Order: sequence, then C-alpha cells, then structure tokens
Amino acid sequence: MSEATSLNNSGTKLMIYNSLTRKKEVFTPQNGNNITWYSCGPTVYDASHMGHARSYMSFDILRRVLRDYFGYDITYVMNITDIDDKIIKRARQNYLYEKYAAESSELETLRKDVEESVGRLAKQMAVTTDPDKKVMQETMLAKVTAAINKSAEITSKAADGLCHDAKSFLMAEAKDVLSDWLDSIKHGMDVSDNAIFASLPRYWEEEFYKDMAALNVLPADVITRVSQYVPEIVDYIAKIMERGFAYSANGSVYFDVAKFDSQKNHKYAKLVPEAYGDSKALQEGEGDLSVSEDRLSEKKSPNDFALWKNSKSGEPSWDSPWGKGRPGWHIECSVMASAILGSSMDFHTGGVDLKFPHHDNELAQSEAYYDNDEWVSYFLHTGHLTIQGCKMSKSLKNFITIQDALSRNSSRELRIFFLLHQWKETLDYSHSAMEEASSYEKMLREFFLNAKDLLRSGPTAAAITAQQQQQHFQKWSDAERELNQRFVQAKNRVRQAVCDNIDTKTSLEAIKSLISDCNKYLARMKRSANRVLIKSVAEYVTRLFQIFGVIEGKQTLGFPSTESSAGGPGNNDISAEEIVMPVLEALAEFREEVRKEARQLGAKSVLELCDRFRDDVLPSLGVRLEDREGHPPALKLVPRDELLKEKLLKEKILKEKLLKEKEERRKTELNRQTDK
Repeated sequence: MSEATSLNNSGTKLMIYNSLTRKKEVFTPQNGNNITWYSCGPTVYDASHMGHARSYMSFDILRRVLRDYFGYDITYVMNITDIDDKIIKRARQNYLYEKYAAESSELETLRKDVEESVGRLAKQMAVTTDPDKKVMQETMLAKVTAAINKSAEITSKAADGLCHDAKSFLMAEAKDVLSDWLDSIKHGMDVSDNAIFASLPRYWEEEFYKDMAALNVLPADVITRVSQYVPEIVDYIAKIMERGFAYSANGSVYFDVAKFDSQKNHKYAKLVPEAYGDSKALQEGEGDLSVSEDRLSEKKSPNDFALWKNSKSGEPSWDSPWGKGRPGWHIECSVMASAILGSSMDFHTGGVDLKFPHHDNELAQSEAYYDNDEWVSYFLHTGHLTIQGCKMSKSLKNFITIQDALSRNSSRELRIFFLLHQWKETLDYSHSAMEEASSYEKMLREFFLNAKDLLRSGPTAAAITAQQQQQHFQKWSDAERELNQRFVQAKNRVRQAVCDNIDTKTSLEAIKSLISDCNKYLARMKRSANRVLIKSVAEYVTRLFQIFGVIEGKQTLGFPSTESSAGGPGNNDISAEEIVMPVLEALAEFREEVRKEARQLGAKSVLELCDRFRDDVLPSLGVRLEDREGHPPALKLVPRDELLKEKLLKEKILKEKLLKEKEERRKTELNRQTDK
C-alpha cells in the first residue's frame, strides 16, 4: 500500500512521455489509483553492467515517485529471461569446456587443440566487418597466442609441476576460443539435458538480485521466469494461430506480419514505424542460433518473427503441438505480462534498444491474441548509456559491470548520478559525471550535518523537539522571511518538475539552489539562526530524497547514521547518533576544558595532543570535530572513508603549499644572488 507524502498537494496533473505517441501525455491509470506495470527484465547469462543499472535504477526512481509522491498503488511485474539463444550458447560452451578440462591430461594435446581453435578464430576475423567485434577478436587472438608461447616456455623447464602450471595457465587464458571451438566441432550437438541450460541462468539471476539490492532497487512485486510459463506460451501461440496471424513451418511457428498489418484495427511497428523491414535489427531479435539459411527460408517474409522455434540438437526443448521446441524471445514477455496483468496494462518499460523489434513485436502478437489495439497505455524507455562518450563495448575495454561501478562509487552516488539526468535521455557515464554526483552527495551531507549541529545547540533545542513551548520560537527578521520565500519557491519548482515527466534533474537543481541559500543564511546568522525554519527545510529535503531512494530509513532528518561507509542503509530503530552523540558532546566539552587549562599553563604539548585527538583519533571513528572560535565545537558523524579522503586531501594541499613556498624561496634566493 502507498504511504504517499503530502509533498504533492497542488493537484497538478502528472505528464509522462509516452513512446507510443512520442509526446508527453496526462497520466491517467486504467483503474482509479492502481497502476499495472510490466518491466522487461534481464537475460541472465553474464554479470549485470551499467546498461542494466541505467534502466533498473531509473525505473526504480519512477516507481518510488509514483508510489510515494503521487500516492499510486502499483503492481510491478518483472520477467527473467532464462530461455534464450545467448544462454543456450554460453551454457553449452561452459559445459563443454569444463568437461574437456576434466578429461584432458596431456599438455601437448591441449596446446594442439588451442592452436586449432586460434586458427578458427583467425578465419572468423578475416570476414568480420563489425569494427568493434574485430578489435575484440584481435585482442583475443593476441592474448591466446601469447599464452601458447608462454606455456611452451614453462614446459621447456621440464619439471612436472611446471607442466601442470603451464596447462592450467593455458586452459584459463584460452577459455573463450577453446569453448567456441569445442562447440563448433559438433560436440555442442551432444548436449541435450535441459538441466545444463538451467544452471547458468539460475546462477546469474541470483547475482542480478544481489546487484539490484546493492543499488537499493526495490524488488518487483511479481517475478516471472520464461521456463515456468512454457505451457502458457504454447496455448498463447495456438490462439494466435487460430486467429490467422501465425503459421507453422518445419516445427517452428512464425508471426505473419503482413497479415496482421493488413487489418484495419491493427498496425505493425507502432513504436518505430521507420524500422519496418530493418533486416539487421530483425535478425538480432531472432537470436544467434536462429538466423541460419534454413530458418530464414521457412518464413513467408523476412519481416516475420519466431513465436516457437523447432529445437535443434544441442538445444533445450519442450513439448508442443508442433513438435519439440522452445519459445521465441518476443512471445515470452507477451505471455508473462498477460498472465499477471491481463489484456491491458498501464506501463510497459525497458531500455530504448528494446523498442524495435522486441517491443513492437510484443505489441503485435499481444494485440493479435486479444484482438485489441491497446495492449499497453504508456510505453516508457530509458535512454542509452555511453561510457565517456562511446557506446559500452568489451572490445573498447569500457565494459563496466555494476560491481565495477560500486567499487569506485557508492550506490548513493550512483543514484544521484542518475537523478542528475533525465531518465529518457542518453546518459554518459564518465569520471566528471561521477565527480558531479559525489559533489552533490557531499553538499547534501554537509547541509544535514550543519542542520543537526544547529538543532542540538542552544536553549531552544528542547522546544524544537517538543514544539510546545511557543515562547521559544524566534521572531522572524528579513533574513528569515527571505529564506522562507526561497523555500516556498523551491518546493513549487520541485512540484512542477516532478509533474513534468518526473524531471529529477530540475528537482535536484532546485534543491541545490535552496541549500546554497540556507548555507549563506547559516554563515551569516551563525548560532542565532532560526532553528525551526532550518529544521523545516532539512526535513523537506530529507523526505524528497527518501522518495528518490537516496536516503533509506525512518529518520526525519539527513542520512542514517547507522549506515556503513559504503552508503548502505541502517535499519535500527535507534540510530547511532542518538546513542553516541551525548557521549561525544561530553568528550568535546572535556577537551575544551583541557585546552583552556593548557593555554593558561602554556602546555603546548597538551594542546598538540588535543589536536591529534581531533585530527587522527576521532576521524578513525567516523567523527568530525570542528573547533570554532568563540563557540562550542561542532560534532558531526561522517563515514570514515569520507573523513580519510578529507584528511588525505588536506595533507596533499599542505604538501603542495609547502613545495610552492619552498620553490618561491629558492627563486627569491636565486634572484638575490643574481642581483649581486
């Protein structure tokens, strides 16, 4: 159930960009306050990458906003594609490689087989026209050739142990080319056990969930796996055939695009009509194992696509009226979405690369099944993700997995990175873009820390908490009236932005401007700043970023203090701040008394110990203590790794300053000697 905030209380209508109409439209759910949503999930055969993060984190943000800002109840369905040409090929090759590794004992036999696999790769490379693929093949060829030479060098040492090392080394370095070669010399045709093809997607599905949890992406309400819906897929295809929109050929079933498109109430390629007839895109949609000449010749038209594929040797299979086979890619989503959400849904989402042919084919076969012309009300597509201006590609060595990205930045920084850009536009993942996200996160954190420090101090702190002792509320000056006006303007700007296609970029710009105004006010007013007003602003910003998924936990102000340094959420009802801060305040007060006595006694060594306690001991515990002339010190709980970064940066700046001063003294001395 929804726990919508009151942040959107203006009645402003939500406009959402619909890929079907290529324009923003007023969002109107089919069933009152309820939203039905199907999201194309991953094809699980390898590690999730930043392209996946682009889609799933962006849709997570939209989902949270629709639920927590607008108050909609959402049924969110996501599929797992665990039957697919890529999975079949990878699972088969992994099985053959492991079997070969277990059975092969002679290094010379291995070297001979690897050399043969390299020869096959060289022939493939000679006819490859795709420049990225060619670079990848060249890199692989060089790597394996070097491994062959290295293994020969190790073998020349003639020790049994070294020969074993050479074999292990060559097996590891040549895995990809050797697996592909084993598959190509007909061994792949011997693999028929469906369990072999099921273990690979099970493993990567679990890894996908781990990655999504690390990114703080909400789990789906319903998960559907293709392997669990094969009977429903068979029935679905049979009904499309009954309606006259599909035909069988040699145990496969194809969708008749021309027949469908000729009907008055149907239109093919609604999303990308200009791609109608794009043979390259259509073949990619059919899969690597499904574009042989015999497959293509079965079709009435090259535009037709497979609903059911007759399984060849070395492929998993299920029973059907047309013989043993497996589902086509596009029909899988139509069946699973329909099984849960019925004949129509509000949202269907996916990456922009799925528009054609996948989503266009989904629309066609689903509308053929239901004989309607609105299977989906709103299609939402996230924009492309590039890596420093280039498309992500293993051959370009810029293929970044989610775990790679999380080793460089926290999940909070990654989410802010996505929030700083429009969800439907192309997004460039680069060092400068992540620096911007890190800077924004630091701005938020410092604002929350300063607000907490203000609220903990002064005689009105108890009044702020209880909100009962009205006499403690301060009279507003022009400074408070001006800041409050900026606060109201920021809230209006955020509201308008969120209602305009969930524009988080403009929302974050508004918050950045508001925090800048607050920082200027705090710098000017210092301890006399109005605590009630600052508290209101900080709580609003906190709630907004809770909605965006940046802040987890039930706290009303700032980031949770029970989190790890990586930015993970704290789930304790009592925060570390509530427990630790009174102790830290007593410690800081004691330190102030010690410093006061040390100054009076001229005990320089004691003052140095106090400084070391501030600069070295407390940061290692995740505490920043800021001495302030004429005021009690400020205490702030900050992740230890952030404090370490700050310390290293200060040391770097100091070192550079000292080097600069040394160089200036050297130049001055040189000039002085020259003048003589």
